[in-house]
Amino acid sequence: MLDISFVVLLIAGLITGFSKFSVGGMGLLILPIVMIAFPGPEALGILMPLYVVTDLMAVFSYRKNINWSVLWRLLPLAFLGVFVGGKLLAGLDASQFVYILGVIVIAMILLGLYLDFRPAGFMRKPIMAYGMGFLGGVVSTTANAAGPLFSLFLLEQKLDKTTYVSTRAWAFFIINLMKVPLYISLGLLSVSTAKISVMAFPGLLIGSFIGYHFLKKVNPVQFKWLVRILSCMAAFKLFLFS
Repeated sequence: MLDISFVVLLIAGLITGFSKFSVGGMGLLILPIVMIAFPGPEALGILMPLYVVTDLMAVFSYRKNINWSVLWRLLPLAFLGVFVGGKLLAGLDASQFVYILGVIVIAMILLGLYLDFRPAGFMRKPIMAYGMGFLGGVVSTTANAAGPLFSLFLLEQKLDKTTYVSTRAWAFFIINLMKVPLYISLGLLSVSTAKISVMAFPGLLIGSFIGYHFLKKVNPVQFKWLVRILSCMAAFKLFLFS
């Protein structure tokens, strides 16, 4: 019988790789899945090596056409948000963390729905870069779920597709690097958690391969709604066990 931890990590790696190299949007699912086997904030540390590896692959693939002016508006307050998010994590016990994660997942799903049906031209105002950067830093640090926030901001900057993908990849790469020493200081990332993370790498490589080669065959709209339904189910499961 397969160990549940190995199965969970294999699935998490598969989703992480597929999401990074295809249509994206599956980040809300990954942490709740890992928490099936590793409940509590330590799941954040277990996932961090996966994100760093996929970020490195992404920035190597999208190393051109980065809009640095947009990034420089977004990142300074994102760093502050990472610090504040770390302070919040330090004060949470496992049950509080599970509940807050469920709230964040639902909030990000609602934000995605808003993005679908309402214009968000106000995101082009300079002050919004600072607000979204700060909030994105907090949400990324506490729940690894800042994708919808950064998508909302970057999509409204009128970037072409290549520039959008490249700028988004570099934003996550830089923020995740900032989170590494923070997670180490909080005891969430260590040699022991890194050894656990290694079990997810086969799934990560398979998911990346599938995502890269099958991107054109995926219906983005149908896939997006499937992810939202699964994310809602994951959030409600978190509420039941908080």
